[in-house]
Amino acid sequence: MSSIRKRDNGSWRARYRDAAGKEHARHFARKVDAQRWLDEVTASVVTGQYVAPAAGKITLREYAEHWRTVQAHRPSTVEQVARHLKLHVYPTLGDRPLASILPSDLKGLVAKLSVTLAPATVSVIYRHLSAVFKAAVGDRRIASSPCVGVSVPRPRKVRVVPVETPAIHKLTAAMPERWRAAVTLAAGTGMRQGEVFGLTVDRIDFLRRRVVVDRQLVILAGREPYLGAPKTDSSDRIIPLPQVVVDALAAHLAAFPPGPDGLVFTTASGRPVRRSNWGDVWRPAVASVGLPGLVFHGLRHYYASLLIRHGESVKTVQDRLGHKSAVETLDTYSHLWPDSDDRTREAVDVALGTAAASPPGAPADSLRTAAGADPRLRRSGP
Repeated sequence: MSSIRKRDNGSWRARYRDAAGKEHARHFARKVDAQRWLDEVTASVVTGQYVAPAAGKITLREYAEHWRTVQAHRPSTVEQVARHLKLHVYPTLGDRPLASILPSDLKGLVAKLSVTLAPATVSVIYRHLSAVFKAAVGDRRIASSPCVGVSVPRPRKVRVVPVETPAIHKLTAAMPERWRAAVTLAAGTGMRQGEVFGLTVDRIDFLRRRVVVDRQLVILAGREPYLGAPKTDSSDRIIPLPQVVVDALAAHLAAFPPGPDGLVFTTASGRPVRRSNWGDVWRPAVASVGLPGLVFHGLRHYYASLLIRHGESVKTVQDRLGHKSAVETLDTYSHLWPDSDDRTREAVDVALGTAAASPPGAPADSLRTAAGADPRLRRSGP
């Protein structure tokens, strides 16, 4: 319901009631402007784009904090989102009303973050912020998201260069005895750090030589470590255990019995292994063998390179690593699959090299003869 009425001072008062029954009014010097405003409101209601005038006055911080409480995020993601918003978004835009934030403001934020943060981190922060504004549009807090048209720096893709086997042997020897089996397990199964330190004895099948990966150790600020779901649904998997890993685990459990919760790897006091605990051991060890930049995830890359080197298919590598898709596996490791360049060279050399060596006047016959002799060059059709 809407109306326009001329006031005693000569201005025009346009008013309407929204779906909740709340009245909204504005005053105009001309009746035509009042009618135009009502027409715009009516059009936004019809097209489903109506936003109450005061809806966007809520601050970004207020809305984003409410948004966080209703998301079905994993605990680690909950912590990451809260940290990113608090440290990198709220100081700049947190106290601004949602409706006042423009694309130029977000471009400025991205530029500011890019000075000190890696492109991948900036991309993650912006993805969280974009989700907040998308939800605000859905909640009719704002008419459109200011994120449209804002670009973020693309993370630079770094080609994986796995360490060599001798370096793995040196690293294992350089580790304190309590942690050597953890290195062997990660290098021999490709398990992630949280999966290794969340491994319990009941997940190891020594008879069938396999390990069930269906949990990981979750460590969140202000909470005790606990066993939670693995990184993704595809991370839930069964990995065959090489004998070298079986022997290392058996020797470790004989020397360091598991604690009450069954964790295979614990600190000397029987506590779960926090990243800070592990870093104090890992960093000196990798530095001592000349690999100061190596992170625990590098052992996972080493395992993948072994599978590829020994002829395993993309599907097998995907399953062993718990990747969501074969695309993810290929994006990370395609350059490690051997012989693609050599096969290209050989195919051309066999064809053109044979033709060039044939007697003058009979290159086609010679090429057909070679194709008949070499199954790689046979044509399957007319």
